[in-house]
Amino acid sequence: MHLKTIIRSFRLRTLPLSMSGIVLGSGMSYSLVEDKKYFFIVFCLAILTTLCLQILSNLSNELGDALKGTDADQHARAAYGMQAGEITANQMKMLIGIFVALSIIFGSALVWYSFSTLADWRALLFLCFGLLAILGAMTYTLGKHNYGYRGLGDLGVFLFFGLLSVMGSFYLQAKTMTVRWSWPPWL
Repeated sequence: MHLKTIIRSFRLRTLPLSMSGIVLGSGMSYSLVEDKKYFFIVFCLAILTTLCLQILSNLSNELGDALKGTDADQHARAAYGMQAGEITANQMKMLIGIFVALSIIFGSALVWYSFSTLADWRALLFLCFGLLAILGAMTYTLGKHNYGYRGLGDLGVFLFFGLLSVMGSFYLQAKTMTVRWSWPPWL
C-alpha cells in the first residue's frame, strides 16, 4: 500500500465541495463574532472535521463498492486502490478506522473549543450530530443498511454537507439562531 494509492482513494477532487458548507456558514457568521482568533480556530477545526468526514465517506464508499462488486465493470474511469488491487479490504478497514478516530478527535475538539465544555446540552447535541455524520459517511454504500443504493444518497449529502455543515458552522461561530440572524444560513 503506497502513499500515492492511499491519496488517490481519498478522492481529493471531492474535498473542496465538502468544505463549501463550512466556508458559507462561517462566512455568514463572521460579522457576528467579535473575537477573530476564536473565529479562525473554530473555522480551522470545522474544516479539519469535514475533511476527515469526507475522506471517511470516500474510503467507506470504496470498500462498500468493492465488497458488493459495484465498480468491477467500470473500466472507463480511473480505478481507486481496491479496484486496482493495490489496497486490501483489511488495509482499507484500517484506513477507515484512522479516519473515524480523526473525525472524533477533530469534531470533539471543535465542540469543546466552541462551548468550553463537552457537558453542555448544546455540546452534547453537536457531539450527537458528529456521530450521526460518521455513521452517515460510513453507511452510504457500506453495510447491510446502506442508503446510497436506495436512492437516498442525495438526501444524506443535503443533510450532512448542506444543512448540518452550513447551519452547524454558523451556530458554532455565532452561537445564535435568533430569527433576525438565522434566515441567511437556511437559504
